[in-house]
Amino acid sequence: MVKLAEWRGKEVFGKYGVPLPRGHVARSAEEAESLVRSGTVPLPCVIKAQVLAGGRGKGGAVRFADTPEEARESARAILGLDFKGEKVREVLLEEKLSISRELYLSLTLDRALRLPILILSSQGGVEIEAVDDSQIERISIHPFAGLTGYEERRAAEVLGLSGTLAKALAQLLRSLWRAFVDEDAELLEVNPLAVVGDGLVALDAKVIIEDDAAFRHPEYAEIRDDRTPLEEIAREKDIAFVQLDGNIGVIANGAGLTMATLDVLQELGGRPGIFLDLGGTDDPKKVTEAFLLMSQATPKVVFLNIFGGVTRCDTVARGLVEAMRQVPESQRFPIVARIRGNNEAEGTEILRSAGITSVPSLKDSAQAAVDRSREAP
Repeated sequence: MVKLAEWRGKEVFGKYGVPLPRGHVARSAEEAESLVRSGTVPLPCVIKAQVLAGGRGKGGAVRFADTPEEARESARAILGLDFKGEKVREVLLEEKLSISRELYLSLTLDRALRLPILILSSQGGVEIEAVDDSQIERISIHPFAGLTGYEERRAAEVLGLSGTLAKALAQLLRSLWRAFVDEDAELLEVNPLAVVGDGLVALDAKVIIEDDAAFRHPEYAEIRDDRTPLEEIAREKDIAFVQLDGNIGVIANGAGLTMATLDVLQELGGRPGIFLDLGGTDDPKKVTEAFLLMSQATPKVVFLNIFGGVTRCDTVARGLVEAMRQVPESQRFPIVARIRGNNEAEGTEILRSAGITSVPSLKDSAQAAVDRSREAP
């Protein structure tokens, strides 16, 4: 997925006619001051760090200014911050509006229904996860029919809007729906959607573009997102690799088995930190590349959980042993293995000869991995 910074998300919104505050991005304190002095950004204004992590207001990454000097100093205070692991390189300056209400609105994909879904709440301005479910409305949208008049009226009813504001909402929803379809979006989120006078304004913009549609959108090719450096390397090598905040590395094959492995480790009190999905690869060289990538993340223990269906257990084991030889002695870590299925006996013997025991039971092998993660220094 391609996650856009707020200012880029608002460029997308603006292209489709979504009402926005007047604003501009700046990359230095001096540029921020100049934008205010020239009138490009009217005073008073808000200065926001352009990072992908949430909680900017609580984390000191949002400030206000009443003068050009305050805009300069606020931008200087925010630029260079290390905010949740991401260095702030840009700030967005926008006019400060008089807001009477804050609402929540998003368009995303419901994977279970296999349909686009419109999510609404009258409780905007906070993370949607913090809103009681009774205060959230979900309206599924047929992809062929698109957004209908009934759904627009239902949305206005949920948000408590009528008259001019209901008409403004209908127009905004149509704009967002066009953007959602045309840009191949996974998510368009407006939080908060502000009631300003007799109109609506998108005060924030969260936009995520579907990776698989990248060939239709070369304009997003160079946009950074929240991948770690190792995740970026994995992407280039076509390896499914995700870093979390735990200390157990997980190598499995297939999304279902990988997620089940993470669940079991967590149920046993473990903390998965990196997971790597080999998929259906049957190439020892690919397995070696994947393992070496895992080793760079320095887990305390690696749990190898392989089911040999399309994948052969012996080729995975051979690739793992070859990769182990390439990891310096000082950087090595314990490995707990569970391999079942196609060529299981051969794979088990290859691992055994390298000093790795394969435990047949998922629960027992996962428990062993959790125990080793606690013992390791």
